[in-house]
Amino acid sequence: MGRSPCCEKAHTNKGAWTKEEDQLLIDYIRTNGEGSWRSLPKSAGLLRCGKSCRLRWINYLRPDLKRGNFTDGEDQIIVKLHSIFGNKWSLIAGKLPGRTDNEIKNYWNTHIKRKLLNHGIDPKTHRSINEPKTAPFQDVKSTFLKTKTSSESGASTSGTTIDEDLRLSTDGGRAVAG
Repeated sequence: MGRSPCCEKAHTNKGAWTKEEDQLLIDYIRTNGEGSWRSLPKSAGLLRCGKSCRLRWINYLRPDLKRGNFTDGEDQIIVKLHSIFGNKWSLIAGKLPGRTDNEIKNYWNTHIKRKLLNHGIDPKTHRSINEPKTAPFQDVKSTFLKTKTSSESGASTSGTTIDEDLRLSTDGGRAVAG
């Protein structure tokens, strides 16, 4: 019914990768490129399954990966994108070159969520914890109705552009990032 297993579980290494295994994987991908992960371990001389090789490459060995702490600018981008996309980590990672979705998710859950709570901001809604709750998209609807009548001039009644009004209404009226 489903796919056959990617490897013989009895003849594969599990656990931490050795430097020699990493080097075999790097050399193989430099020579042959990424792809066909199921056949890669055997071709590269690794006793690992294809999934393990793919994850090792994507999350640790790619040459374009950033290492080290997140910058304040990256923090702000993550918060802003989380307010738009929610927990869609791969979409957020697509906007931060060199960062993986798993790394961003872990950073969100261990650092940023706590920072937002300490500043009185709900990490799910990106609104102040003390603000009264409103119906979802109520602000967006009212902004759309306000700006629809003044769309000919490209400005809303508040003096900002329509895009700015929509951005401000979706993040609770405060500039989250930048």
